[in-house]
Amino acid sequence: MKKIVECIPNFSEGRDKEKLEKIVDEIRKQDGVKLLDYSMDKDHNRSVVTFVGEPEKVIEAAFNCCKKASELIDLRTHKGEHPRMGATDVIPLVPIKNITMEECVEYSKKLGKKIGEELNIPVILYEKSATRPEREDLSVVRKGEFEGMFEKLKREEFKPDFGPDKPHESAGVTAVGARMPLIAFNVNLSTNNIEIAKKIAKAVRGKSGGFKYCKALGFEIKERNIVQVSMNMVDYTKTPLFRVFQVIENEANRYGVNVIGSEIVGLAPLKALVDTADYFLKLENFSSDQVLENRIFGD
Repeated sequence: MKKIVECIPNFSEGRDKEKLEKIVDEIRKQDGVKLLDYSMDKDHNRSVVTFVGEPEKVIEAAFNCCKKASELIDLRTHKGEHPRMGATDVIPLVPIKNITMEECVEYSKKLGKKIGEELNIPVILYEKSATRPEREDLSVVRKGEFEGMFEKLKREEFKPDFGPDKPHESAGVTAVGARMPLIAFNVNLSTNNIEIAKKIAKAVRGKSGGFKYCKALGFEIKERNIVQVSMNMVDYTKTPLFRVFQVIENEANRYGVNVIGSEIVGLAPLKALVDTADYFLKLENFSSDQVLENRIFGD
């Protein structure tokens, strides 16, 4: 049976389409993988790419696009709303079919070792691949961003798993790991007051007493003169989208602000969206068997 892995590398470039196309081309020309989606965000100055395939082919494509990103992206001149520590900021591997999380962890180590040794970029393993408890949370690993990594990597608890013990001068540090499917979910507010977005993000963020499987930050979307609650939903089966959305809407109303829209960056499991529709439509006795595509193609 063919094993299928999903890879979702995040690159610190969201404004120069020509650069991103050159990075994505490294995936397009790799046999045995399929490019599913890629998107750019100018305000975050960040791009998210999604592709799937057989594990060995996936890590080869991931390495090649990481190499290309290190040639094209210089973090010494990079500015954006989203925290970042590397040209290729993070490379997660997600088990999709006929492969276990444990196998993905081993593939993440193989990829991290290759990046560290051949590209001279320090790699820290995170999430399920983490070698120390404090490295499981990407936000903890990335805290201090590129500029702070020169001192941070000197600390024993953040000594790189692979590669040199100091950041690459222009490509920084890359996090590599295996994890559950994650949904990048953003909610836009009818205000340009960043403090309101930050307060609402704090209310839903797991680390500050909100939802355990929600990571959230408040950002400015300067192009639209609004603010946004930007989230990573790290386990939608335990913290569903609709529940977090409702709390954000309620919190926004406290400040006299409306939710004007939401967005999903990249791809999301169908079940997460079906669960949301089920909840808001108050469907009775609904099952996934009633989804047309599931009946045609199977779950």
